[in-house]
Amino acid sequence: MDSSQNNFVGGNGLINPKSNDASPADSTAAAASTAGSPAEESKQNLNQVINSIDKTLGILHQLYLTVSSYNVSSQLPLLQRLNNLVLELDNMAKLGEKCNIQVPMEVLNLIDDGKNPDEFTRDVLNSCIAKNQVTKGKTDAFKGLRGHLLEGLEQAFPEEVEAYREIRAASAAEAKRLAQAQSLLSNGDVKVKPEI
Repeated sequence: MDSSQNNFVGGNGLINPKSNDASPADSTAAAASTAGSPAEESKQNLNQVINSIDKTLGILHQLYLTVSSYNVSSQLPLLQRLNNLVLELDNMAKLGEKCNIQVPMEVLNLIDDGKNPDEFTRDVLNSCIAKNQVTKGKTDAFKGLRGHLLEGLEQAFPEEVEAYREIRAASAAEAKRLAQAQSLLSNGDVKVKPEI
């Protein structure tokens, strides 16, 4: 009897692992017990899904090798690998439920068409750059119009324009003070946005 056959006992067509390796459910439970911040937990969940995908690909490769050289003596290893595949796919589905990842349909369509999903990213970035340039042009045009109007108003109503500029300076200072107050913690430290 082969040593890989000693680790498994069949019953009703299912092969139950009896090895020292942790089952997918054990690895999920162990990972759940070490929880940190939401960002760390999200990264950990994603890494678990990636590891599960890698493990599934390895099992599929082993299954391919077993099937391509199939004979009667390789029936138990074949059943073992099929059972491992089912367990790992189940584990992957459970881990995937914890991840909140949204993939645009355009990316999936590109993949279905055999194209590189990086094309979608490139197109989105180019679109954002183009829209940013248009918005910047509009902003610059409004700044020019504002400056031109202030010059005309200053010639016609110099006292009112001076009062307007004082009000504007006071409100800008207040807005800056509020922004600084919102970024300070109760102990006086400044909040730093986490990099994601």
